[in-house]
Amino acid sequence: MPVSAREAALKALTRYRRAGAYTDAALDAVLLKERPDSRDAALCTRIFYGVVQNSALIDHYIASFSTVRPSRMEPQVLDILRLSVYQLVFLSKIPVNAAVSEGVELVKKHANPRAAGLVNAVLRKIAQNLEQLPEVTGADTAEKLALQYSHPEWLVRAFIDRLGPDGAEALLKADNSDAGVTALVNTLKADTESVLGSLRLNGVEAAAHPWLPNCVVLRNTRNIERLDAFRNGRIYVQDAAAALAVQAAAPAPGMFVLDGCAAPGGKSFTAAAAMHNSGRILSCDIHEKKLARVSEGAARLGFGIIETRVLDATAPEAALYDSADVVIADVPCSGFGVIRKKPEIRYKKEEDTAGLPELQRRIADNLSKYVKPGGLLVYSTCTLLRRENEDVAAAFLSDHDDFYLEPFALPGPVGDVPSGMTTLWPQETGTDGFFICKLRRRP
Repeated sequence: MPVSAREAALKALTRYRRAGAYTDAALDAVLLKERPDSRDAALCTRIFYGVVQNSALIDHYIASFSTVRPSRMEPQVLDILRLSVYQLVFLSKIPVNAAVSEGVELVKKHANPRAAGLVNAVLRKIAQNLEQLPEVTGADTAEKLALQYSHPEWLVRAFIDRLGPDGAEALLKADNSDAGVTALVNTLKADTESVLGSLRLNGVEAAAHPWLPNCVVLRNTRNIERLDAFRNGRIYVQDAAAALAVQAAAPAPGMFVLDGCAAPGGKSFTAAAAMHNSGRILSCDIHEKKLARVSEGAARLGFGIIETRVLDATAPEAALYDSADVVIADVPCSGFGVIRKKPEIRYKKEEDTAGLPELQRRIADNLSKYVKPGGLLVYSTCTLLRRENEDVAAAFLSDHDDFYLEPFALPGPVGDVPSGMTTLWPQETGTDGFFICKLRRRP
């Protein structure tokens, strides 16, 4: 018998906490095993991600009404309190009594039954004070926003430095929003209208992307691979921002494109479609297993020009020197531009990302050797930190006077990029946070 949405959400939270798993992996494992119906799966997903996105704020409310500090509670009890408080505070359509009573029952069934009284008391106090919840305060704006939107304070300060308080708050709100799933239409096999028709026949809520052609946005679905449009190779999952990085490179039929950090393959696929499956794409990665997925995806989509090769992007490969019309360097990064899709990323420690700029510089330096005279290097990341973006680009240009920034233009709110590099901010573009830098090698 399938479990309830709340019980499934608890199982996913427990798996995420115990295994240190990625949120999507933890949730998908539970949904695959428990198989709740579509309505419960959607509610489970909403609760699970909502708790991860808002855990600091939820704990603030719990602490305000509990005689036991959240840090002293048994982890399973705290998980249950969090998912129950999330329903009370953030989901207005959930009946208050249902959120409280089911929270208590979850404690009795999945945690220490002796904690049921505490959970009942805390939830009832919060339910009685929904119109006057404790104020969120802080020593300064950064500390307040960090608590309000459950981001680490150091990261909030970095965003404020870039965007100011109002811009940073808009970004934090976007990080905690529902991004949906973005997919690109494989124009070799289908068009947007036929794909939308297929998705709707599968019961998926889908719409054309508001400004990027051949792109669709799916909502309230998790298992994309079961959809006819996916299985038949008419779509592949990729955010609009990543597609724009390939558009900046402007690959054309007959070109040789080298994708230096290719897995899971989205940029190679977008390049193949732009090239009308004519030319050559070499998709490289350091992990053979990841490249197997790229090959599988290319076969499903019908992109015969894609070949894969295990290649360390920091290690010179003399046979590739001066050969590629376009080199795509979508480098490993801290990932702070995709927090709305992978909320756990926000909890990375600052010191754990400190070594990335050096790695990124090494990759850009090495991959640039593969660009033929007159060719292009497109450097991109899915992060929003200057030290991994503009600073790396500046260091590269300082070391390579044979490259220069080339202006480009992209659709929608991005528009003209006369400087040759741009940052896509989720609160402005509705895409992932992304950095794109277009570098032309002198002939």
